[in-house]
Amino acid sequence: MDVFEALYTTRAMRRVKPDPVPLDVQAQIIDAAVRAPSGGNGQGWRFLLVDDPEVIKKIAPLYQDCVRQLWATAYADRYQAALADPEAPASKIMMKMVSSVQWVADNFETIPLLLFGFIRGDTSGGSIWPALWNAQLAARAHGVGSAPTAALNFFHPDETYEILGVPKDENWQMAAMITMGYPKGTWGVASRRPAHEVSYRNRWGSDTGFEINEPMWPGSN
Repeated sequence: MDVFEALYTTRAMRRVKPDPVPLDVQAQIIDAAVRAPSGGNGQGWRFLLVDDPEVIKKIAPLYQDCVRQLWATAYADRYQAALADPEAPASKIMMKMVSSVQWVADNFETIPLLLFGFIRGDTSGGSIWPALWNAQLAARAHGVGSAPTAALNFFHPDETYEILGVPKDENWQMAAMITMGYPKGTWGVASRRPAHEVSYRNRWGSDTGFEINEPMWPGSN
């Protein structure tokens, strides 16, 4: 797969089939993850693959409660605004995201693979997130969709650690859980604000010197 196709089409793919992800695919996902940059080459990370339906079943109610709390807290204003004016363009975008996230909550027990990333001694996430993104890109190369979330770490870390057997005295911090599986939908380029609208050159607020009104990957056209 062309590297730019992977970069442009590896968006959040939450609706996935229950089909298992083969072990050799899982192996390359993790092998790609550990090839990512690591601050000081510390490699202070741990990865936990979960494909046991019984373990996933135990995590399901925790994640479902996380999503319920998200709609009531972090996304409350946007969610209520979308409900109040459903025909507004911003509302349609918001409700599309809500539907996607809620699908995962409602169907969590059917997700075939979860990847947890843990970090120790790096609260910035500067080492673990490149590794997790590598994992998502490797998954995309195998046709596996993925979507990261940190909700469990916000709302139910202790219960999740208990289920997963994470040592309580070793200072591991969950950075994210990534749901993975073969997508029900089709791959595509995510709609985003143009890069030049959110970027500057040399000084905050300065013009970048270019405009990008359409994705620069030819396959998006």
